[in-house]
Amino acid sequence: MKNIGVIQARLGSTRLPNKMLLVLKEKPIIEWVIRRVLKSELLDKVILAIPDNKVNDVLEMYVKNLNLDIEIFRGNENDVVKRFYDAVKKYKPLNVVRICADNPLISPKEIDNLIKFFQNKDIDYAYNHIPKNNLYPDGLGAEIVKFEVLEKIYNNAMLKEEREHIFNYIWNNQNKFKIETFNPENEFLQKPYIKLDIDTFDDYYKLWKLDININSTDVDIIKEYEEKTKKGII
Repeated sequence: MKNIGVIQARLGSTRLPNKMLLVLKEKPIIEWVIRRVLKSELLDKVILAIPDNKVNDVLEMYVKNLNLDIEIFRGNENDVVKRFYDAVKKYKPLNVVRICADNPLISPKEIDNLIKFFQNKDIDYAYNHIPKNNLYPDGLGAEIVKFEVLEKIYNNAMLKEEREHIFNYIWNNQNKFKIETFNPENEFLQKPYIKLDIDTFDDYYKLWKLDININSTDVDIIKEYEEKTKKGII
């Protein structure tokens, strides 16, 4: 298997509790993420990796009832590295794409652009989910590593913050890894000042005001965001 996408999600957020099940245009955020990710043409498999505790039972039940082509993996809540690694290790894919469930407007096209970029480079890690050294809006893309790099993280990350956040070990040891990012091919999407991920209720409320649907393209979403911004609605 070449590319596996892992959606990282949980209901235990402290800043915005139960946000995965908050409704955005008649569908919960987690459904937005899953349905949009499944439109990627280069992901061979998609796994939802959620904590193995009672709090997240309702999240598993909701996703199962969607009857979509997604595997659900339950694993360690606090050791996110272990949860990730355990979710994919039996498949031993070439690459692993991390998808944050805080990004309901994630673009399947930008996931594929990330994979293409990564496959054409001799690097360990690439990203386009945040505007760090690139011109991407916050929340359209994802992160990707070679499976062997994920194994290295699993075996070597020792600090608590490196186990709780999947790629902190890479950022803490940048001299050991080849890291790259890139800009959107479509210049219209080159808007790093736009925030589309959901961390707080204010973030959620802004997206709730957008006239979009679960199938809206990234271009339509950015157009709508800018229109609502100009009108002072968000």
